[in-house]
Amino acid sequence: MEELDKLNRLSASHGALRPGSGMITGVIALVLAILCFLGVLAFHFPEYLTTPQLRKSYSVEAMRTLLYWSMVVAGGLALLNIVLWRTRWLALAAFALVVLSALLGGHKVPVADFADHTPYIGLDWFILDLLGSSLIFIFVEKLFALRREQPVFRAEWQTDFHHFIVNHMVVGFVLLATNLAVHQLFGWAAHDGVRGWVQGLNFFVALFLIVLVADLVQYWTHRAYHEIPLLWRLHAVHHSVKSMDWLAGSRQHIVELLITRTLVLAPIVVLGFSKDVIDAYIVIVGFQAVFNHANVSVRLGPLRYLIVTPNFHHWHHSQDDDAIDRNYAAHFAFLDHLFGTAVQSGRDWPERYGVQGDYVPDGFFRQLAFPFTWKG
Repeated sequence: MEELDKLNRLSASHGALRPGSGMITGVIALVLAILCFLGVLAFHFPEYLTTPQLRKSYSVEAMRTLLYWSMVVAGGLALLNIVLWRTRWLALAAFALVVLSALLGGHKVPVADFADHTPYIGLDWFILDLLGSSLIFIFVEKLFALRREQPVFRAEWQTDFHHFIVNHMVVGFVLLATNLAVHQLFGWAAHDGVRGWVQGLNFFVALFLIVLVADLVQYWTHRAYHEIPLLWRLHAVHHSVKSMDWLAGSRQHIVELLITRTLVLAPIVVLGFSKDVIDAYIVIVGFQAVFNHANVSVRLGPLRYLIVTPNFHHWHHSQDDDAIDRNYAAHFAFLDHLFGTAVQSGRDWPERYGVQGDYVPDGFFRQLAFPFTWKG
């Protein structure tokens, strides 16, 4: 069909969306409609499509309300474009998905008791993170853009989105694998006395400590990825991104993800931080992982010497000679200044991103295979 061909061409393209043509509202409607349809499926099959750890943290009624209003917005925007005769092929696709979601029960799908401990994919985590991250960070990037000419759908966005999808969907496997590895490899190091002392700390002191400990492990792990050729093959995938934005940080090889999370989680488990402290740490990690890759002009003055900012991490992704193998920290910039690996440059921002020589291929599956095929 011609409409499907247009949708395929749209998904394979990149560049700015022309205002006034219905493309911006059409894309918003289509993305929301797709997420609504996936949300309805998650309500129908929660035991297979939702994350046990995550569904304990949110209200089902709140999710129903979010689903309802997302359907209203998607359907309203699609209907408006149909009436105004703007990109009707795009609007019709979005409207059809909203109708299908409604016919499947919409926000009123009943959720009965279901079995635990079933194999699952993190569809709910994917939906909520994509919706939340895109709503927040696309807005922030437009408000405080570093490179104003860079469109939302910049070159190679499809590759990073594929990484985003896979790394969210396999969250169950990642959690299981990292928890098992941590307890098998580092469980012996746990000491009740130390764990009791850590759990007795003031919340904010414990939060500072968990971030510091995690970042020290992150720093040396990250440095090893750069200095050990075998590990660089994995990490080069992350560095191959040529445009920095909120989606760029998603480009990460699954093997690197497993190794890094295991090593960072190890001291957190061994030291026995409380659940409240770990939850707060996860929020900080999630925010900085996205924000520090974002296309935003933020430096924070003298604070940039203490904490990692987008400016600090953008230099880490630079192709400039004086930025290679520098700025490893994920949270505390002072670690790089302390260990002598902070970038020293007379310019405020780097000009080009990516791997020198540009030898990492584009495309999710090619990048998945790359570390095991590259001989350089």
